[in-house]
Amino acid sequence: MTDVVSGLVVTGGTVLTPAGPVLADVEIVAGRIVSADPNVGTTGAASGGPPGRSDQGTVGAGAERVPVGASGVEDAASVVGKRFPAAGGGSPGVGAPPEALSAAGLLVVPGFVDLQCNGAVGVDLATEPERLWEVAAALPQWGVTAWLPTVVTGPPDVRHRALATLRAGPPTGTAPGATPLGLHLEGPFLAPGRRGAHPAEHLRPPDPAAPAAEDWAGAVALVTLAPELPGALDLVAALVERGIAVSAGHTEATADQVRAALDVGVGYVTHLFNAMAPLHHREPGPAGVALTDDRVRAGIIADGIHVDPAMVALAARALGPRLSLVTDAVAALGVPPGPVRIGDRWATARDDGVRLPDGTLAGSTLALDRAVRNLVAWTGALLADAVAAVTTTPAALLGLPDRGIVAPGAVGDLVLLDPGGEVVATVVAGRVLHDRRAA
Repeated sequence: MTDVVSGLVVTGGTVLTPAGPVLADVEIVAGRIVSADPNVGTTGAASGGPPGRSDQGTVGAGAERVPVGASGVEDAASVVGKRFPAAGGGSPGVGAPPEALSAAGLLVVPGFVDLQCNGAVGVDLATEPERLWEVAAALPQWGVTAWLPTVVTGPPDVRHRALATLRAGPPTGTAPGATPLGLHLEGPFLAPGRRGAHPAEHLRPPDPAAPAAEDWAGAVALVTLAPELPGALDLVAALVERGIAVSAGHTEATADQVRAALDVGVGYVTHLFNAMAPLHHREPGPAGVALTDDRVRAGIIADGIHVDPAMVALAARALGPRLSLVTDAVAALGVPPGPVRIGDRWATARDDGVRLPDGTLAGSTLALDRAVRNLVAWTGALLADAVAAVTTTPAALLGLPDRGIVAPGAVGDLVLLDPGGEVVATVVAGRVLHDRRAA
C-alpha cells in the first residue's frame, strides 16, 4: 500500500474559479492544487474529522476529479520551476491526514502577485537586497503570495548582490514567505527628465549587452526602461529573447515611440500616469497608448496619492483585464510614519505619501490588499472581479499559467477574504503563513 502524502484542504468557502465563484473545497498536495470540488460536504474536514465526499471523489483520497476550468494550466507541470520553485513546495510528511483550513463565509481567491515592491517592514532593497527574505516573510499578511523584489536605479553592486541573493535562496532558518518570482529592475535605463526619485548619477544609457554580461536570464523577471532612449529597442529585443518581460516607464516617449516599443516586445507600462509624459488630446503619450492598445498591460498605484481615484476608475474601465495593481511599496510599509531609507538617500513617510525633502514621491506605503479594496470603492467593481488585477493579470504578464488561478495543477497559493476584502488567511504553496484568527 502506498502512503498518502499529507496536504491542506481549504473547506467551505466561495472559491473564485475560472468558471466563476462556486461553493467548493480546495485540496493542495505537495504545493499544488489537486482539486477544487464544488458542493463538497466539508463539515467533517472543517471540524478536524475525516474529509468529506463529493460526486467527484473523496477529498484527500487521490480520487479522479474533473478540473474546474483548467484552461491554461493543462501544461502546468511543464512550467514548474520556470523561474523559482514555490516556497515550501517540497513534499509534506507522509502518512498524515490533510490539514483543514475553514473558509466558511469567506471568498477564496488566488494568491496576490505584486510586480513592484521595493521593500517593507523597515527593509530597503536598494540598500540591503540580502534582506529580501525578510520582506517576503512579511508580505503574506497583506495577501501577497508571490512578488518581484524591485531594485531601483543605484550602483551596479546592489543589482549584483540582489541577483546573488535570489539565486542562493533563503538562508537556513528563514521564515517562509511570499515566493520571489525574479527581480524587477526598475532602471537604470530611464529618462533623466522623468527619473522621479531615482538618483541621476546612477542612470545609464540602455546597454543591449547587459542581460548577457550580468547573466540576468532566469533571475530577472521584469525590466522597466525608457523606450525612447538610444539603444533601448535593441535592449528590449535582447531581454525578450531571454524570456524577460519589459515595461515602459520613467519615460518621455511619444505615442509613436511607445508603439514602436510594443512592436519589439514591450508588454507593460510601469505605474501608469506617474513618471511619464502626460496624457494630452493631441499627444496621448504612454498613457494614451496603454489605455487603448490591447497588446500592453499597465500597472497602477491605487493609493489615492500617486493617482487620483477618478483616474484610477478611468484606467480600470479602459484597461479591463489588462489592469495590474502594484504597491511600489518601500521600507515604510508596515512601520510607523517617519524617516525611511530609499537607496542612498532619505525620505519621510507621512500622510501625503513617502517623499524626498524636495517633495518628490518616492514609493508608497500601500499594501496590495488595500489597493484591491480601493479599486472596489472607486470603481464599483465586484470584489471577485477586482482581484484579477493582482492575480490573473500579473501572472499572465510573467507567462506563468500556473499562478493567478484556482484550478488543478496550479500552484497552491490562496487568499481568504472576508466580504469587505480584508485578508483573513494566506496560503503559500499549501502552507498557511498567515491567519488572523490564530491570535
